[in-house]
Amino acid sequence: MTLDNVLSKLWKLYTSQNESARKVYELFTSEGETVINDHIAFRTFDNPKINVQALGKIFTDLGYREMRQYDFPEKKLNAKHYENTENENAPLIFISELRTSEFSDFLQSTVHDCVMRIEKTLIESGEIVYSGNVWGKPSHQIYQNLLRESEYAAWLYYNGFCANHFTVSVNNLKKYDSLEKVNQLLKDNGFKLNDAGGEIKGNPTELLEQSSIKADIFLGDFVEGEFEITGCYYEFAKRYKSSQGELFKGFIAKSADKIFESTNKG
Repeated sequence: MTLDNVLSKLWKLYTSQNESARKVYELFTSEGETVINDHIAFRTFDNPKINVQALGKIFTDLGYREMRQYDFPEKKLNAKHYENTENENAPLIFISELRTSEFSDFLQSTVHDCVMRIEKTLIESGEIVYSGNVWGKPSHQIYQNLLRESEYAAWLYYNGFCANHFTVSVNNLKKYDSLEKVNQLLKDNGFKLNDAGGEIKGNPTELLEQSSIKADIFLGDFVEGEFEITGCYYEFAKRYKSSQGELFKGFIAKSADKIFESTNKG
């Protein structure tokens, strides 16, 4: 398994299931832009079989190095980001996990049941990161119950393992070299922005600005029938150099906290 192979499969799944993401990519390319990925993000639970450390190993085996840890107390998440030490043009990897022990017995038992259904070979092969829902057809009742406690948990229960979002590197765009220009282009073409915490999260002083479109709403296939749920979304990032002249490659927790809400319905 090579990095190019993994990234290709992640992108194929992401664009095939999320129409808006594909349209955004096509919009930029039609404008003559070359789209470079700043980072790719994943969601998981804190069970040792599939936690950040377990998924992170898939990428460290492909030349990545674990960098910084992050804490999201309100959403009860841990996260880490990884940088590729062999290819500086490779996208950063951001993996978060839900701290299930801080939730109800119902949520904990639901996650345990899901994890027990995952084949060991799927984890060991690394293919799990683009395997989607690997625990079977979801129940809408369970989904709704999870949603009352954690949007993150409900989203992951249905969507499973995939790229929660890809991120356009605004630093590599030519005409649209600021988030203001990017956001205006998106709005002019009918895309809805995530305005939680403002359309632009972060600022040049923090060395990172981010924005994102809202995730597509589609009909999810549940045991009880079809119901509206959210899929994945597209993010946009502009990075700045520090006083030492180095481009910032980390993340800002308070900004990322609001970016997570791109999958909130409504």
